[in-house]
Order: sequence, then structure tokens, then C-alpha cells
Amino acid sequence: MSLNSVNTNSGALAALQNLNASSTELTTTQNRINTGLKVASAKDNGAIWAIAQTQKAQVSSLDAVTNSLNNGKSVLDTTMQAGSQLIDILNQMRQKALAASDAGVDDASRTQYQSEYVKLAQSYANVVASASFNGVNLIDASSGKVDAIGSADGQIKIASAHNNLNAATVFGADGSLTLTAGTVTAPATTASVDTVAAATSWADGTGTVASSSLTQIDSAIKTLTQGLSGFGVDAKAIDNQLTLVGKLQDSLNTGIGNLIDANLAQESASLQALQTKQQLGIQALSIANQSTSTLLGLFRQ
Repeated sequence: MSLNSVNTNSGALAALQNLNASSTELTTTQNRINTGLKVASAKDNGAIWAIAQTQKAQVSSLDAVTNSLNNGKSVLDTTMQAGSQLIDILNQMRQKALAASDAGVDDASRTQYQSEYVKLAQSYANVVASASFNGVNLIDASSGKVDAIGSADGQIKIASAHNNLNAATVFGADGSLTLTAGTVTAPATTASVDTVAAATSWADGTGTVASSSLTQIDSAIKTLTQGLSGFGVDAKAIDNQLTLVGKLQDSLNTGIGNLIDANLAQESASLQALQTKQQLGIQALSIANQSTSTLLGLFRQ
């Protein structure tokens, strides 16, 4: 038998508790809809929140890895672009040397070929000096290298060592050529390219006979292509690592979403149900509050 009292209304208290519970659940659901997260703070689920924060830190670390790899990629891309231009210059130089070797070419034409040949060598030196990104030049005389970070823990490195492919290296320090960067001008001294008749060779800076021009250019092309081949392998390695890091970030972000993201379709359905429960709770509380007024009937005459 229930106690009829104006001091204690147990029905109203129960209705109020249910209304408060519905309001709390409704607030939680509204927060999930507003943020898109079912675990927005440690209060929601401490263990899941901690795991998510650890994975987020991993994703942030991979951002730094991506930046490092992209910097290395830019250095190598610059090197490869310069290398393509250098190959073109050497091919032009070979063409000039071959044309000058024709016995039917007169001295004036041969002198012109030589002038163009020397200017091309100067252009080669200029391209090498310009093949720099962020202060790193992999093919000039000064040392430089790529040492990109390849993993979030810093244990993996994608490296590309310096390979000196400047004019002095590929042309064998030929004294008849300008081998340093600067203004492209006609040669100040007379230096002859090969002729078929005399097989004239350039003289180096000491006056001794150097290798023939065609042989020298062929050797230069071989040296340059071998060096660029190595840079191409390094560039591919960086591209592969960038692809891997991108996939790792996608996987981590998906995993984080699985842990903390809210199912908005489900939350929308819950919102409708909780709003209805809240309205019914208000009705129930109103009815429970009116129950004490029936006690007045006991005292009517």
C-alpha cells in the first residue's frame, strides 16, 4: 500500500528521474551530432580517447615525414631536369665536334664550330651551377646530399649522395674550355676541334695532348648518364616512400574514425526517440504533480 503524503510525492520523483535521464541522453546525442564524434573527450570514453590521441600523433608525425620526402623529391627533380638539359648540351657539342671533323669544312667554318663548342661547354657549367634546390646541389663541385626522413620514428632514411658531374669532371679539366659558371662568351684563345686529316686534339692546360673531342664527349655522356641513372633510382625510391606514407596516413585516419566518429544516421534516429521520451517525461511529471491535489477531496465536507 502506497503512502499518501503531501510532503513526499514518489511518483513525481520517479518521473523527474526519468525526465532527467532522457534529457542527459538527449544532450549527449545532440553533442555527437554537432561534433560528429561519439568520443570527443576523455570523459566520453577514456581508453578509446587515449588510443585515438596516440594515433593522431602518429598521423602528425607522418606529415613531417611527407614534408621531408617532398623536399628530397624536389632536390632530385631539380637535378633530373638539369641532367636532361646537360645531356642535350653534350649532344649538341658532339654534333659540333663531328661537323668540324669534316675534311671539306673550311677554316672559317671550323672556327665557328669551335666557338659554339666552347660556348656550349660554358652553358654546361652554368646549368650545373643552377641545379640547386633549397641550397642543395647534388652535381656541382660542392658537396650536397639528400637524407629524407622516411618513417614516423625517424629510423628509415631515403638518401641520395652527391655525385660530382660538373664540367671539370666530365671534360677532364680540358684547358681549352671554360669549366666554371659565368657569362657565355666566345673563346679568348684559339683551340681546335678534331679534323679528319690531322686528327688534331685539344691541348690541356699544361700543353700536353688531350683526348680527341669526340672521344671526350662520348666519355662525358657516359659519365653523365650513369650519374643521372643513380639519381633516377633515388627519385623512384622517394616516390615509393611517399606513396606508402600516404597510404599509412589514410589507414590511420580511417582507424581513428572507426574509434571516435559518430554514426550520424543512428544518432538521428536516437534524437527523434529521445525528444519523444522527453516530451512524455514532462507529461508524466505533470500528472504525478497533480496527484497530491486529490488528497484535498478527503477533507471536503
